[in-house]
Amino acid sequence: MKATSITSNGTGAPASGSALDTLLAEVRACRLCASSLPLGPRPVLVAHAAARILVVGQAPGTKVHLSGRPFDDASGDRLRLWMGLDRLAFYDPTLVAFLPMGFCYPGRGPSGDLPPRPECAASWRAKLLAQLPRIELMLLVGQYAQAWHLGVQRKATLTETVRTWHDYGPLKVPLPHPSPRNNIWLARNPWFEQDVVPMVRERVRRLSHAQA
Repeated sequence: MKATSITSNGTGAPASGSALDTLLAEVRACRLCASSLPLGPRPVLVAHAAARILVVGQAPGTKVHLSGRPFDDASGDRLRLWMGLDRLAFYDPTLVAFLPMGFCYPGRGPSGDLPPRPECAASWRAKLLAQLPRIELMLLVGQYAQAWHLGVQRKATLTETVRTWHDYGPLKVPLPHPSPRNNIWLARNPWFEQDVVPMVRERVRRLSHAQA
C-alpha cells in the first residue's frame, strides 16, 4: 500500500488525487502564524487513511523541527517504549498517524517551549480527523491534546485525567508527556507504568497484528 504521509519537508509517497493528499499539501503550505514562529513555518505531521493509531502531541521541539520527523527525540524514545513499538513500526504511516496540536515549533518561553499555536487546531484539526476513518486508538499526550479532545470530560489535573483513563471509552487514552522533564511525575506516580502502560502496549499490539 502506498503511504499517504507528510512531514515538514514533504517526504512520503502520496497516492495522487485523494482529498487527504490535497489537504496535506494545504497544511504544508500554511503560513497563518509565520510571523510568530522564531524558526519559521515547518509543519510536522503524518497522516494516512489506513492508520489505526493516532498520536496527538503538543508541538514540535527544536530537534523535531530540524529533522521533520514526529517524536524524533528523547520523548519519542520513551513513547515508543510505552507503546511497545520499534522505530520501523512507530513510523509506519499505515499504522500510526501523528497530528500534534500545533504543527510548527512555537518558540521558547520562561519555563520551556511555548504552547502550540491556536491557529493550527482551529484551521486544520477537524478537517484532518475527518480523513482518518480507521483510527481505533487515540493517544492524547499532554494537557493540550487532552483539553481539545476531551473537553469538559477531562479532570481538574492531568494526573487525575490520566488516572481515570477508563472514563474516556476505548478510543481515547490520555497520557502524560514522555519528555525527560516529566521524570519526577513518573517517579511520583508509579501506577502509570504499572497499570496504564501495559494496557497501552496491549491495545497497540492488537492493532498492529490486526493490520498485519
